[in-house]
Amino acid sequence: MNILNFVHAFFGDSAHWHGYDGIPARLGEHLQYCLEALALAAAIGLPVGLVTGHYGRGGNVLALIAGAGRALPTFGLLVLMTLLVGFGMAPVMVPLVVLAVPPILVTTFEAIRSMDPSPVDAARGMGMPEPRILFQVELPVALPLILGGLRSAAVQIVSTATIAAYIGLGGLGRYIIDGLYQRDYEKVVGGATLVAVLALATLTLFWAVARAAVSPGVRRSG
Repeated sequence: MNILNFVHAFFGDSAHWHGYDGIPARLGEHLQYCLEALALAAAIGLPVGLVTGHYGRGGNVLALIAGAGRALPTFGLLVLMTLLVGFGMAPVMVPLVVLAVPPILVTTFEAIRSMDPSPVDAARGMGMPEPRILFQVELPVALPLILGGLRSAAVQIVSTATIAAYIGLGGLGRYIIDGLYQRDYEKVVGGATLVAVLALATLTLFWAVARAAVSPGVRRSG
């Protein structure tokens, strides 16, 4: 059987659409892991990137942290965290957040730092306080690049959240891990296809969000 036959057989089997191991249930679990990891990564990366970018300090430190985060092996970190804290959500969240923080952090910093200083200088000349300058002058202009960093992080999380299945949790990785163990390649291909489709859907969602959230003037100037 070729890959297309595997895909057709997997999605055409009604048993894969019902129950605790059905596609809706596994997709819901996968989305839960992804949303939690992205929220945690954004809660860390966005404030630090915005503040350091606004004041123009800490760029080298951020680059070092981001490089270290990218260098850490996700699966190795999963195993290490499982040995340290046991099974559960924490060993999965830590490597996913470590994976997602660098693109959010670095992109946010660079988005703020790379904008034209003229509007910022004008706002300061008018006596506007620093928080208002950041959120009302810099952030709207930097938003497209910031959303790009969030998009990159989200796609990486969606593709990597399959590691949850290695420690007995759910998600779309269950099809891949169980399929390999059972030598059921129909299940392996089906699970991989679902992850790929979800990653493409994530890209589409962020494109739509960018179209809705970024003003036309900022899009044209970019």
